[in-house]
Amino acid sequence: MQPQKCSLKLYSNFLLANHNRYSGAELARISPIAGMSHDAVSRWLGQSIFTPSELWNQVKDLVQPSAGYLVCDDTTLDKSYSRKNELAKLQYSGNARGLINGINLVNLLWTAGEEYIPIDYRIYQKANDDKTKNDHFLDMLKRAKQRGFAPLYVLTDSWYSSVLNLKYIARTARWQWITNLKSNRQVSVDKGAYVAIADLDLAEKQVRKVWLKEYGFVLVCLIVDQDGGKTYLATSDLSLTNYNSFADHFHHRWAVEEFHRGIKQTTGIEKCYSTKAASQKTHIFTAFVTFIRLERTRITEQISWYEQKANIVRGATGAYLLANA
Repeated sequence: MQPQKCSLKLYSNFLLANHNRYSGAELARISPIAGMSHDAVSRWLGQSIFTPSELWNQVKDLVQPSAGYLVCDDTTLDKSYSRKNELAKLQYSGNARGLINGINLVNLLWTAGEEYIPIDYRIYQKANDDKTKNDHFLDMLKRAKQRGFAPLYVLTDSWYSSVLNLKYIARTARWQWITNLKSNRQVSVDKGAYVAIADLDLAEKQVRKVWLKEYGFVLVCLIVDQDGGKTYLATSDLSLTNYNSFADHFHHRWAVEEFHRGIKQTTGIEKCYSTKAASQKTHIFTAFVTFIRLERTRITEQISWYEQKANIVRGATGAYLLANA
């Protein structure tokens, strides 16, 4: 059997260097490998098997398992123009603020404050594996525990704040967590007398100890933004009584939002045009690998993801101008 002309390295280089044309036909057109065809790219995408577990080998030297934060959230890859995509279905998108046809990824990120390191991900496809997003979240936390992680806090939004998740983090993994709670989440100051957290006597920036229904004692606080929007935070860390520290730790959850924006804008992760699940999975894995390369350079050389890509185009543009002066 002849070796594949396409490869993880070549395809990753293609995603990194490109800006808006991510098709197999485009790679075949510009490939330095003689005889590369669109079919060769398609075969590699469809026949390669990469799993989220293999992502760990790409990132383990970039993380400090006993420090920093683990942050979980999901994002939807827009496939509005790919109606027959095997991985896509109608899903809620925060960017679109409504339902779109897309592929949902549940991602686990590590950061110590300045880094954006994806350490694990799952493709949400309940019809195939019967797993919810929360199931995937727990699976990734268990894998992180096996890999020796002992984060300062696990940070999530309210979607992942179920009692089952919170109990696993605090009582099985023995980590601390901070999450925001929906306004109707039940808490109690006096045993058995539950109220929605929105009805709790809780002043802005006040930290208060309450009993979270079906869980136990937690600390809660209220953040009010400049438009009057209210966010209710809770933590398992009963020593975190300083509001500023409480809010500052939770602010690191924003890293996963920055990661989602970055991987979509720099790797073409949404731009695989195959309708086949196997090809989409290979493309998604390679997009993660490509982002990690960008992040590694950002950390070591202090060059942003966007400047790295611009430098490639800048060089080609300069060569063109020189040749046509």
